[in-house]
Amino acid sequence: MRAVLCKEFGPPSSLVIEEVADPVPGKGEALVRIEAAGLNFFDTLIIKDMYQVKPPLPFSPAAELAGVVESIGEGVTDLAPGDRVVGTVAYGACAEKAVVPAQGLIKLPDSVAAEQAAGLMVTYGTTYHAYKDRADLKPGETVAVLGAAGGIGQSAVELAKIMGARVIACASSEEKLAFCRECGADETINYTNEDLKARLRELSGGKGVDVVYDPVGGDYTEAALRSTGWGGRFLVIGFAAGKIPKIPLNLPLLKGSSLVGVFWGTWTRMDPAGHRANVGQLLEWVADGSLKPHIYGTYSLDDMPKALQEIADRKVMGKVIITP
Repeated sequence: MRAVLCKEFGPPSSLVIEEVADPVPGKGEALVRIEAAGLNFFDTLIIKDMYQVKPPLPFSPAAELAGVVESIGEGVTDLAPGDRVVGTVAYGACAEKAVVPAQGLIKLPDSVAAEQAAGLMVTYGTTYHAYKDRADLKPGETVAVLGAAGGIGQSAVELAKIMGARVIACASSEEKLAFCRECGADETINYTNEDLKARLRELSGGKGVDVVYDPVGGDYTEAALRSTGWGGRFLVIGFAAGKIPKIPLNLPLLKGSSLVGVFWGTWTRMDPAGHRANVGQLLEWVADGSLKPHIYGTYSLDDMPKALQEIADRKVMGKVIITP
């Protein structure tokens, strides 16, 4: 089979496409013929050895996949060859086939395309877990989303709207903010030329926002935290800006607010039943048309390095899908 390989740590241009042996499923595993794989910002980090997951070389990047089960290993009873599935791996999805722990695969309804499903797991899975399980988001609350035009930010805008919240999307250009409005944002802030804290306070009627969704980190985190209202919840999603901010702890004290960590990957292993229920809800929303994930672009394996570079260059609005 063909696979995109990271054989030495470096930029996307250092990746290579090679023929490798088909993997063989072991006990509790399934071999999946991949129809679509989703890329994420962390894929730009893992190939540079800058991510918490550190696979041995060589490895294939990408964690989200959708496809068809080709064969199963010993002890697998709830899957069979021919089943359409969606799931995640730590890495290895940018290939024509991958071996996946069977417990990490979820059967895919025929009404949901592989390209849609492959882009759901990490971004929408993280966001739904963040809102539902960590922030206890309620209808009518106000959510501020930082980095709102990226794949994870787009999911935060869309799911907050589906859950009945008012959304203030924050991004770095008018083009990105226009995209956020297409995704359902009620209000937008360009934080390159507007005072983030002041505008969030203004757009929340002076009371502050109820929830901040922050996958960016960096210089805007403290300003966004200062814009929360009493009892607000600040969701720590990630640090796409590269800088991990240091937060004055008097801020959550004075506001009675909470800094809430969201580590979706570990949670899926700690609460697999909760994870399956969340994915089931996401797939239901896609099937009935409530959720329509925006795909920025679909790329072949050969064009995967180009696609990953576009993510690294912050050019992407929505999800990037690889179709082996």
